[in-house]
Order: sequence, then structure tokens, then C-alpha cells
Amino acid sequence: MEAIARLNDVPTSTRKMRLVADLVRGKRVGHALSILRYTPNHGAIKLEKLLLSAVANWQAKNPDEKLEDADLYIKTIMVDGGRMLKRLRPAPQGRAHRIRKRSNHVTLIVDSVNEGVTADVVESTENVN
Repeated sequence: MEAIARLNDVPTSTRKMRLVADLVRGKRVGHALSILRYTPNHGAIKLEKLLLSAVANWQAKNPDEKLEDADLYIKTIMVDGGRMLKRLRPAPQGRAHRIRKRSNHVTLIVDSVNEGVTADVVESTENVN
């Protein structure tokens, strides 16, 4: 059974967050946590916290199953654009330049590997990367 965690209005650009999300897409949870722990990007800290939240949501949905036996992996991770704050910065000769402060929304879905087909897909993605 899958569990969902969402993070809205993260104050970083969508492009920077997608670079970090691509590192962990399709990986097992333990491996993804170790990748995020040692990635120097600012978005990695937020994604690590979100992944831990998704695992806690999975545990709340499945109280009778053990986390070690579940063999969780990241099924889906989506990064969408959020709202944009528009600011003005003074420029030479009385002009003004527009500054766009971007944000994003992240949705992460965690699922357990319990079918043979899904396990083959996860293992094949780990071997490629």
C-alpha cells in the first residue's frame, strides 16, 4: 500500500529541486536517504525530511507490518511550480528590474515492493544508475 507526502511552497526554484529529485527517483528508501544526506544542494535537506514524512505516513497506514520487511521504494516524485513572488530591484538611470522569487510544490509517493514485477523494475533502475 502506498503513502503520500506533500511539501508546498518550498522557497527554491523548480529546476534546482528537480535536479535533486532525479537523483532519488525509483530508488529504495534507505539508499535514497543516504544519497540525500550527502548531497550538498539545499533542496536535498527538504527532500530528506519529506521522505521521512512519507515513511511515517506509510507506517501509520500499515501498523501491523514491519518497516524492515516492507522494502519501501520511491514510486513517484513530482516537482511542480508554485507561486512566484515578484519584487523590484533598483537599476541605473531610474529604471527598475523585476526579480522573480520562485517556489515549488513536491509530491512524493512511497510504496512497498511486494510483487515480483515491481521488484524487477526497481532493481533494474538501481543497476542502471
